Parts: sequence; structure tokens; C-alpha cells
Amino acid sequence: MRWRDRLEPVPMDRIAVVAPTGRMRAVLVAVADAGVVEPEVADPKGPALASEALDRLQQQGGRRPSGAPVLAQEAPDVAALERAGLSREIAGEVELERVLAAGLVGGPLSAIAGWCPAEATAALAARLGELGGAVVTLPVPEHEMPPTSLRLAGAAHAFQPLVDTYGTVPYADLDPAALAGIAYVVMFGMMFGDVGHGLLLFGAGILLWRVHQGRLSRYRWAAPFVAGAGAASALFGLAYGDAFGPTGLVPTLWLAPLDHPGTLLAVAVVAGAGLIGASYVLGTVNRWREGGPLSALVAVSGIAGAALYFGLALVALGLYGHLTALDLAGGTVAAAGLVLGLLGLVANAPGGVTGVLQAVVELFDTVLRLGTNTVSFARLAAFGLTHAALGSLVWSGTVAMWHRGLAWWLPAALLFVVGNVVAFALEALVAGVQALRLEYYELFSRIFTTDGRPFAPWHVQTIAVKSQ
Repeated sequence: MRWRDRLEPVPMDRIAVVAPTGRMRAVLVAVADAGVVEPEVADPKGPALASEALDRLQQQGGRRPSGAPVLAQEAPDVAALERAGLSREIAGEVELERVLAAGLVGGPLSAIAGWCPAEATAALAARLGELGGAVVTLPVPEHEMPPTSLRLAGAAHAFQPLVDTYGTVPYADLDPAALAGIAYVVMFGMMFGDVGHGLLLFGAGILLWRVHQGRLSRYRWAAPFVAGAGAASALFGLAYGDAFGPTGLVPTLWLAPLDHPGTLLAVAVVAGAGLIGASYVLGTVNRWREGGPLSALVAVSGIAGAALYFGLALVALGLYGHLTALDLAGGTVAAAGLVLGLLGLVANAPGGVTGVLQAVVELFDTVLRLGTNTVSFARLAAFGLTHAALGSLVWSGTVAMWHRGLAWWLPAALLFVVGNVVAFALEALVAGVQALRLEYYELFSRIFTTDGRPFAPWHVQTIAVKSQ
């Protein structure tokens, strides 16, 4: 599989399942058993025999289906199922009723519309052809968005919950799960830089991954986040020279945060600017895929926004380095971005003067947020400094007590352990929340402008026993 295919949702076909009315049940049972079609469903229209039977069972004896619904290959006697209390079988008939209610049923042919992964359409057509049915590929309506099904494998699978918590990837967009996961653990590590704490977190992630039973197994999905964040924290700890604080256990490979806070703040803001720039690149690709090159050109989350941001960055660099040519180039690029963004906002706003004013206000808000979003990444350094300060405070107190004599050794050890436990718990929580906040508000808000809907294939287990 190409790397690009891993970023794109699975291609979807809009299809119609067609069969002679007398064979429609057998065909739909095969569709339900295959589990690759999301039919357009609705609530049953008018009286529905199976639905009423299931309601009576639940009202009379409080019987709910004890497992997943099942479908018989041949039409059962619903009344007999009700007398026998077979709620799973009746629930399967309810599922079938819901699908049939949404289709064109009656006359010599019946049809049900829905969605199917393109790679599964041919196999489904062959299977239904043996039963007298057929699969017809339909054109996708212009303004209808297909459901999204992602290829969950490798890094994308490990970090997919990060994206899913924000929303469903629109069908036309790229899935940034792997890139977002890398950005998350790097930001966490910068705020939680300590070799000792990082290795503890990494070990916790490995242990969580190995848990397959018990209460902790429900959190196994978070193991890649925990282990990745721990590894990044340990690496930044080496850069900072911190291992359970400034203990001297590891050398300082880059800088001590408390000795160079200004440098750390500047690096955090520059790193944030780079991440925002990357989000504009992904946003531009997504706007192009959603609406074509013109849409990408005038979108404030596309080329227009990227030009404005990169132009202002060039102006800032020119001012810092006293480079007039760079200022002029950056100003020109930023001005072009402003004009393009205004055109895009006006095109999407209501007509008349009100629409123009609305577009101007939105553009001003966009420019304002560019600065605040970039400066927001200073928190990477701020919380990194906080973590280093807590570690330094605990270590200083420990050393001071230790040097007071043998009687103080036990209190010093307790202070070191308890202090590190408190710092670990507090800073891990803060770093985790802040990294998530930066991911969602500063990055995803540019990558996504709409929300998709997940692909929900219809799957009901088939049983071969004929109910009497």
C-alpha cells in the first residue's frame, strides 16, 4: 500500500442493491451477512410486524435481546418467534424492516440504496448475483458527502483516537493521525522534559500495551500515547540535563531551562510557527480536495491563509535582521493573502454591504488569531520551565536536608520521592491537556473546516435454522 493511500479515506461507491421482489429478502440477508454496505435506512413506515412483536416481548417480560440480532435465511413466522421468546431473531427482523422501509419495494423489482467500499463492490456483486440480485453503481449527488472509512494500520491506527476525539475526518480530506500523533508527543516532551519521569512514563506505556484483560485493558488504546510521550520526555530531559530534577545524573546536551528561559521561549514560538505552517499545508491540500484549486486559493485555511502567515513571518524575520528586501517580499506575499482571503470570505458571505462587512470582520479576526495562535505555543516553554522549577525545588530541598546529617537522610529521601511523585502527576496532567489544546485549537482548526460522518456498515449475523 502506498503511503498516500494510508492518509486517504477508503474510496466509496454509491450503490443500489436490486433484486426481484420475491428474492429481495434472500439478497438483503446476504448483504447483512457481508457487512460491507451502509444502506439508507429509516424508521419503519406504518405498522411493522417484527417491531411490534419485539415491543410486546419487552413490555410483557422485560426481555431485551440477550445478544446481537440474527437473521434467518428464510422468512420466519414472527408470531412463533414471539411465543418462543426468541428476541434476537425478532430483533434481526426489525433490522430488516428498517432497511426495507427505506427502499423502493414493490412491483417486479425492488431496490435499496447505500454506500459500499469500492474495493468490496465487485465481490458483493458476485455474491448477490448467485441469489438473483445485482449491484448497480450510482452517481454521487453533487452536495452529498460519502461516509468515511479509514485504513487503520500502523502509526495512523495508534494515534487515530486523537483525531476521532476532535471529529470524523471528512471523506474528501486527508487523515493527519500519524502526523498529529508525532506533534502531540513532541509537544508533550518539551513540557515534560525529564529523563527519569520520561522513562517511567515510557515503562507505563509498555505495561499498558501488554494488558489484555481486566479493568486496565479498556485503556490499552492509549498505550502508544503514553509510551511515545515518555520517550519524547526522556529525549528532552537529555537536552535539558534533567533526571528527577537537576541531579547531575545526565549531562546537559542543549540548555538548562532555568538558565536560558528566553531561548527556550523563542524556540517554542518558532516550533509553534512551524507546526502552524504545516497545518496550513495540510489545510490547503484538504481545501483543494474538497472544492478544487479555486477553493484552495481563496480559503483562509488554504493558500490565502498560508500566504498571509508566511508573508508576516518573512516581515518579522526582515525586521529582526534589518533586511529591507525581506520585509518588502513578505509584505507583498501577506498583502496577496489578505486580498485572496477577503475575496473568499465575501464569496461565502451574504450579499450586499452586510456580507462585505462580515467578511472584513472575519478577515480581521483571522489576522488577529495568527498572532495569538503563534504566541500560544510559548506555553511549551512556560510549562517546561515550570516542570524544571519543580524538579529543582525538590532537589534543592533534598540536598539541603541530606547535608544536615544522618538524622535527616530519611526525611530527605521521603521529600525526594514524594516531591517527584507530585511533580510527575501534576506536570503529566498539565502537559497532556496543554498539548491536546494546542493540537485542536491551533492546528486542527486549520486542517479541518467541516465534519464528516463515519461509515456504519450494516451487519447482522445469519443463521441457517428455519424458524417455525
